[in-house]
Amino acid sequence: MTLMTNNPSRRLFLGGMAGALATATSLVPGTAFALTDARASALVNQLVTDINRVIASGKPVGAMIADFENIFARYADVNIIAQSALGADSRRASPAQMREFTSVFQGYIARKYGKQFREFEGGQIEVQGVRPVKSWSEVTAVVRLRGQAPFNVLFLVSDRSGRDKFFDMVIEGVSMRLTERTEIGSMLDARSGNIDQLINDLRRAG
Repeated sequence: MTLMTNNPSRRLFLGGMAGALATATSLVPGTAFALTDARASALVNQLVTDINRVIASGKPVGAMIADFENIFARYADVNIIAQSALGADSRRASPAQMREFTSVFQGYIARKYGKQFREFEGGQIEVQGVRPVKSWSEVTAVVRLRGQAPFNVLFLVSDRSGRDKFFDMVIEGVSMRLTERTEIGSMLDARSGNIDQLINDLRRAG
């Protein structure tokens, strides 16, 4: 199975943020744990299988990005990731703004990481284990890329949306959600807190 990553994306990734897993998981409610280890592991394995299929497809980059957006929408809890990325500003956004931001953010993530697809071909990811953490599961995997030392990645998986979804990826202590929160926050500050302007600019970013 292949995983999309390289040294720069390991600092960004899906994914700079998650030394504070408390922050990363602050939006996940403490409901009764229902997600099984087998389901969480199966989600991660299928996610990586689908990514590998896209990489091996030989499609143009634009088509691969569209496929990645579909994968992100299928396997990620996009609502939670987008809300986390907007941070405290999500509380002042209108419902319409949040819907629009979430949709635009999904495309932004697809473009941002999808452009790197071809660089990741030949990597291997192996699920090492799963453990329950409150109301989610932490799936531990090791990633092996050509010419690089192996490194660890954690997939945080929850069924809070009604389906099994990952809501964060943490690579060597770096969380996708917290990284995106930092970057989106900086973008919003540069626009004097104007959420509509941020949404419009995100349509072209990534």
